[in-house]
Amino acid sequence: MDFIIGGLAGVGATIITNPMDVVKTRLQLQGELKAKTEQSTRYRGIFHALYVIARADGALALQKGLAPAMLLGFTMNSVRLGMYHVAEVQGWTKTKDGEISVNRAIFWSSASGVLSGVAANPTFVLKTRIQAVAHPSIAVGRQHSYKGMFDGIATIYRNEGMRGFFAGVSATCTRLAIGSAAQLTTFSTTKETLVSYGICQKSPFGLAFLSSALSGVVVSLVICPFDVTTVRLYNQGSGSHGAVLYTGILDCITKIYKTEGFHGLYKGLGPLYLRIAPHTTLSLVIWDILNNMLIHKKL
Repeated sequence: MDFIIGGLAGVGATIITNPMDVVKTRLQLQGELKAKTEQSTRYRGIFHALYVIARADGALALQKGLAPAMLLGFTMNSVRLGMYHVAEVQGWTKTKDGEISVNRAIFWSSASGVLSGVAANPTFVLKTRIQAVAHPSIAVGRQHSYKGMFDGIATIYRNEGMRGFFAGVSATCTRLAIGSAAQLTTFSTTKETLVSYGICQKSPFGLAFLSSALSGVVVSLVICPFDVTTVRLYNQGSGSHGAVLYTGILDCITKIYKTEGFHGLYKGLGPLYLRIAPHTTLSLVIWDILNNMLIHKKL
């Protein structure tokens, strides 16, 4: 039940935040491996991207990749939040005195992040490629024309084999290990701190909201370079689409920095925050509420 609750929390948050994920993906692929002076700007920011996508491909295009994104949300969060909740209940994240141990919390949140990354990587790849597809006038990055989620699965398997579903898996695990450590640790620590100061003691929703809002800020700042890297690795495809641009996470980070500068590693930071903050808030609030409901039901 812990794992199912975590998955449902991820699905609920994904439906609301997917448009920001589409915008983030486009901004991160824009000007790929080109100096700033050589880049053609299709999207000039978050609101311009929302407008341009809706104008060129229709408003529904802002929900591109929703099916694999929901599957991703369930798969990743069922493992990540479910495993971390088990660790919390068993007391593995606390000291002998019952206080939260930052080191233990970081370990278990990182471990849950890595495992969730491996489990969810195929849906990450599929979601990113579908979200990147656009009208030629606003297209950025390589374009993978799938007719839908199942056609995408069949095409990737036919052209790239099982390896295609695990493109960028090392970057995924790195991103999620760091992101989960930042998210779940700050969430748990902030909750405990707020309670110790008597803040939101009578409002579980308010307590979860404030705690998760802070987690979103920290996570977006920490993982943005790794998020850009994973999007690039997911979308490049196999050599059949042309020369492979990146051989791995370090090669990708190095090439982005050399050609696009430090700014390139923080492309899409705005929509990343606007996606992560609400997604973090919604998923952790839903997760917290469902867990409280389960506890009360048992009592």
